[in-house]
Amino acid sequence: MDIGTLRGVLTAILLVLFLGIVFWAWSRKRGSEFEQAAQLPLDDDDQPRAAAADAGRDNDGEGKQ
Repeated sequence: MDIGTLRGVLTAILLVLFLGIVFWAWSRKRGSEFEQAAQLPLDDDDQPRAAAADAGRDNDGEGKQ
């Protein structure tokens, strides 16, 4: 087996692997999971960012030590 045949076989294997991943990602079964994951950055946090930033400060505005 020469290097050209080896490269062709490797290319074919990688193409099949790539197409398998594409079909897996676009399958209807995965759609709801990906939609839920896409909404994660838009979900409200439990605590607003301003309150979280102020949680580590004293009344005089300096950080706790």
